[in-house]
Amino acid sequence: MTQSTPQPYSPALRPVLRMKPKANARAVRRGAPWVFDNELVLDRRTKKIAPGTIATLEDAERKPLATVAVNPGSRIVARVLDRDAYAQIDQAWLETKIAKALAMRAQIYDAPFYRLIHAESDGLPGVIVDRFGDTLVVQPNAAWADRMVTQLTDALRAVTGASHILKNAGGRGRVLDGLDDVDAVLLGQAPQSPLPVQMNGATYMADVTGGQKTGLFYDQRENHGFAGRLARDARVVDVFSHVGGFALAALAGGAKQALAVDGSAQALALAEQGAKAMGAQDRFATRQGDAFDVLEALGQENERFDIVICDPPAFAPNKPALDKGLRAYERVARLAAPLVETDGYLVLCSCSHAADLTSFTGACLRGIGRAGRRAQLIHTGHAGPDHPLLPQLAESGYLKALFFRL
Repeated sequence: MTQSTPQPYSPALRPVLRMKPKANARAVRRGAPWVFDNELVLDRRTKKIAPGTIATLEDAERKPLATVAVNPGSRIVARVLDRDAYAQIDQAWLETKIAKALAMRAQIYDAPFYRLIHAESDGLPGVIVDRFGDTLVVQPNAAWADRMVTQLTDALRAVTGASHILKNAGGRGRVLDGLDDVDAVLLGQAPQSPLPVQMNGATYMADVTGGQKTGLFYDQRENHGFAGRLARDARVVDVFSHVGGFALAALAGGAKQALAVDGSAQALALAEQGAKAMGAQDRFATRQGDAFDVLEALGQENERFDIVICDPPAFAPNKPALDKGLRAYERVARLAAPLVETDGYLVLCSCSHAADLTSFTGACLRGIGRAGRRAQLIHTGHAGPDHPLLPQLAESGYLKALFFRL
């Protein structure tokens, strides 16, 4: 990697943002990655700064705090890129960040299939990169990353040697940052068919161009593995299955039968391809439909399973949606619990940022109780180590997976 020569700080080189006297500059010094609009002095000059511009953040006493990326049109006006207020943000800087992230993944995983960059937690705010061998899928969900997407592509190629790099513009963060929703091929070419990914003994088919998010949810890898260890000789139903996440892991763990339920025929077709690639198609079935409707129908059909797994989308993506979201999680638990055999397992998951572990657990227990069941909580799972948690950003610890024995 090429090393850049640090440039001396000068107010003339780039804009300056200043925090208000009562704003918590100490939080930034301690690693907080975001500065909100109500914490900054926003005059006419700063409001005209182009989204994605690199600037210097100062405290109320004009002491430099950090190098930040600015978007005056967002509630998060400043994203901390570097706690060095004099940092030069260029391709060399990007390469250093990516190499650091790669070193940790390469130490943990024996194959290049993982989340390579997990946004703020890896020091690249708003940037998601999932790796599928020599293909990378990038979500530049912040204005600064979108502006620097060429340098980001070159840095990713230099560090990883990837042959194909795709831009996925479907992230909710892009909408919040006022960015377009246009996907693109940044390097090489898009694959013409789904990419096989081996995890926990299962084979998943990742549609990196037409699937949800980047094509596969790596964050559930550890929880898939735990479910697989419970699944020997079990009858399993995986609701909100996507491409067969928990169902295929259960088959790899020796499940007698696995049923995948999802609203997307495309996702279920990919799950079937994965089961066939594993040689487990005879033990695998799918059922397309609204998850709540299917849960109710399975109850009316007096179906019972040794393991019932529900991994829904984010019902509470933000604080205004929290109460409604918790009621939805409670409903899932209430409908799913009666389907579990005595001494069987119920796995309930949440990827909602706004629902913390305590509130989510409470909603699940209310639903289980309303179904007339008693529960032991045997395991609490979170995202795997390729989705590191930034302690100063609660949102980075979004995933919860509760394993109950009923």
